[in-house]
Amino acid sequence: MINYRANMPNHSRILIALLVGSFISLSLHAQSDKTFTGNLSGMKMEAFATWIESQSDYRFYFKASETDSLEFDFSVTRQTLPAILNRALEHTTFHFAIDPDDHVFITEKFTIQPNLPDDYFGNHRGGTDSSRESAFSVDNYLENQRNQKLRSSLENKVFVIGPKRASYGVGSGTLVGYIRDQKTGESIVGASVSLDNPPIGVSTDAFGYYSLTLPLGPHVLNISSIGMKSTFRHIALYSDGKLNIEMDQFVPGLKAVTVTSEKNSNTNRLQMGVNRLSIKTIRQMPVVLGEADILRAVLTLPGVTSVGEASTGFNVRGGSADQNLVLFNNSTIYNPTHFFGFFSSFNPDVVKGVDLYKSSIPERYGGRLSSVLDVTTRDGNKKNISGAGGIGPLDARLAIEGPLFNDKTTFLIAGRSTYSDWLLKQVPVQSYQNSTAGFYDANLRLTHEINAKNSLFLTAYLSRDRFSLDSDTLYTYQNKNINLQWKHIFNNRLNAVFMTGIDDYNYDISSTANAVNGYKLSFQITQYVLHGDFNYSLNSKHTLGFGISSIYYKLHPGDLVPEGSQSLVVPNHVPEEQALESAVYLGDHYSVTSKFSVEAGIRYSLYNYLGPQNIYSYAPGQPLETTSIIDSTYYGPGKVITTYQYPDYRLSARYLLNDFSSLKISYNTLHQFINQLTNTTAISPTDIWKLSGPHITPQSGQQLSLGYYHDFKSHTIETSVEVYYKTLDHYLDYKSGASLVLNHNIETAVISTRGKAYGVELMVKKTAGKLNGWISYTYSRTLLQQDDPNAGEQINGGQYYPANYDRPNVLNFIGNYQFNHRFSISLDVNYSTGRPITLPTAIYNLGGGERVYYSDRNQYRIPDYFRTDFSLNIEGNHKIHKFKHSSWSIGVYNLTGRKNPYSVYFVSQNGVIKGYQLSIFGSPIPSITYNFRF
Repeated sequence: MINYRANMPNHSRILIALLVGSFISLSLHAQSDKTFTGNLSGMKMEAFATWIESQSDYRFYFKASETDSLEFDFSVTRQTLPAILNRALEHTTFHFAIDPDDHVFITEKFTIQPNLPDDYFGNHRGGTDSSRESAFSVDNYLENQRNQKLRSSLENKVFVIGPKRASYGVGSGTLVGYIRDQKTGESIVGASVSLDNPPIGVSTDAFGYYSLTLPLGPHVLNISSIGMKSTFRHIALYSDGKLNIEMDQFVPGLKAVTVTSEKNSNTNRLQMGVNRLSIKTIRQMPVVLGEADILRAVLTLPGVTSVGEASTGFNVRGGSADQNLVLFNNSTIYNPTHFFGFFSSFNPDVVKGVDLYKSSIPERYGGRLSSVLDVTTRDGNKKNISGAGGIGPLDARLAIEGPLFNDKTTFLIAGRSTYSDWLLKQVPVQSYQNSTAGFYDANLRLTHEINAKNSLFLTAYLSRDRFSLDSDTLYTYQNKNINLQWKHIFNNRLNAVFMTGIDDYNYDISSTANAVNGYKLSFQITQYVLHGDFNYSLNSKHTLGFGISSIYYKLHPGDLVPEGSQSLVVPNHVPEEQALESAVYLGDHYSVTSKFSVEAGIRYSLYNYLGPQNIYSYAPGQPLETTSIIDSTYYGPGKVITTYQYPDYRLSARYLLNDFSSLKISYNTLHQFINQLTNTTAISPTDIWKLSGPHITPQSGQQLSLGYYHDFKSHTIETSVEVYYKTLDHYLDYKSGASLVLNHNIETAVISTRGKAYGVELMVKKTAGKLNGWISYTYSRTLLQQDDPNAGEQINGGQYYPANYDRPNVLNFIGNYQFNHRFSISLDVNYSTGRPITLPTAIYNLGGGERVYYSDRNQYRIPDYFRTDFSLNIEGNHKIHKFKHSSWSIGVYNLTGRKNPYSVYFVSQNGVIKGYQLSIFGSPIPSITYNFRF
């Protein structure tokens, strides 16, 4: 039973304050007895406001897009403004309010109420469960009322920007500030700040900062972001100034669950081929082993595929897995997987959001051909110490965050680890019972606001995997990343972010099962990064981005050393490689008209392959084989061996057909100076990376894309269709029977190919209502052709052949249904064409021995892939002041138990070649995870 009487003193204070405020307001309004006379017939709200302002001190504030349907149809004689507005807005959904400074606010479906609601003290006493649920609690109600009143007062206040003068003057001003979460004080990345008239807007950067240049005068700022309540601010812009804005988290009412997103972002966003996922959306999706997985969520987007289960390497629009730049707070992650690919490297408790760029890749990014996956973390709660975590069947995680000394400094620290060996012990196969596997990762984020113009951000990440099958060979691999960012605001128009960091990836493979053959094989790549990114608001039509970056690569291609005192293994060391990749870029966002906008940019890259290195020379016109080496040249430390330099062009345009549809087009050229060498279809710990050099030319590509976007039902249903055509040059494929590990002449094991990729992507997304989600379909082809005159062999007779990751048809369905605040279900359905495979087709005799004859490369396909996942999410109660909130996630991966083939392989047994199919998950896999936050 709720004790209402105990809360009466607090209610009384609120009531008295509201009554006093209402009395003062009414007294002031009573003094505004100015009357007006005229014929208003046919007059729109905008014209009416101008008419009133020309005769009085009143100033109007309203959203032009909301009031364009209002029209006056009467004349007035010596009537006050409140009387006129009462008559005009009667029987409509519009309301008005006038403050003591004669500011007039016209709002739709919202009004200022000086009196408390009739049910403020609660009319629901006892009764059925549904009535109690509707009332939920006095604490909840008061919290909601306080937030609503604060939000209402801010939305109906006029923020004066700059020194107030008699008139606004002519020209423009630049408004800057941070968009933050009202509850935690964290910055909101990608929030939209826009005007309806003129129709201009920007999005906040990775630190929640925005800079918007607009004409001097009164405006209404619209602010929206995924998972937050949309809001607006009335401003009077007299000159440059600053306005920080806090947004409330979106908590739907008990009777109507709604998932919100950035209004019009599907049609209005200039960039095409960009998908944005919030962590809330990712958590709703059913995943394997009960944990939200960033990369598996990305795989449900159109144009994104995978080679199969147990691999979170992904392919985007015909590109290989190494052609994706994976960034974690601007640190490069070379292997974004854990535990045989079952988990991604990103702890969901620290992730804020994910952006995937498939086309219209901004000019500040470079070095990869296909896509950029930009994962950003939260900065940490600025107001309170809080935490979150979870316990699942294979792993546990914990994150703690809060202010360190004051709200100027925050921290976020998180860890995750597995305890999966117990599961391997339960497998009724002796070899698995002798196996071990596990991983851990740790995150650290520190932020410090030095002053209003300078802030520091430190990010550190560490992960390590290890596994051993049947206690034979031990595999370990790890990522280590750290970077420091400094954001400096020069003035309202110019700001910059400077970053320096170190990214490292390494793996070790060791075995001591046979003491005589004990060995340890290791590989490592380290890069040192320096960036400077600038943003300059030239005027209301032009926003410039420019900067410089430099990456120093240090690569250890492989070291083999004996392991143990009895080992007779001969050491084998492949010489290190070094290179310096530098770039400058410039881009302009140009709003030509209210409907037509263009982004154009150029990125100029300079790549130097450096010594010390011994470079082999091969006989001219001969295949690159060890037998054709004719000489070698030694280059000392720091000496430039080879230089490559290229301009990359970025161009995109958007034309708004109307408020609900748009056309977009983009064209990109890109270059990649580092290559991943593998003869497997999935990312594995034994893959190596190779820098471009004298015998390996950098990869290059260009892509042309065209898209049509249309929204339905007030932008709650988004649809899109995109078509693209891409060309690839100097993509590395492997020679038949090539050995890539510890190869001192790796150029003799690979061939250069050219390729083409094309496709069409369709997507329908429902963003509001109890039932929400999306369905996407992609038809695409990726074909390669050998064009290397020095290869020494021809693949498929020089004709095009499918790439290993060519999957023509991909269909994904994601559906979420929210029954109420506590219960929701999710369904994930995936279908794709089987990937290509090369099969043995015959046996023939040669020289008295049997030989196997293989088909053309990738001529056949493994069976199609189909999988259905289901999950049930159960939330705890929603009391605001409860110390700990908890939830349960119950899911089933591969609900139908389909034995999807991961690979098909052949073994010769007693002179007979037998084929086998390997399935990773051949049965439904249930999971249950307990999640908590405090």
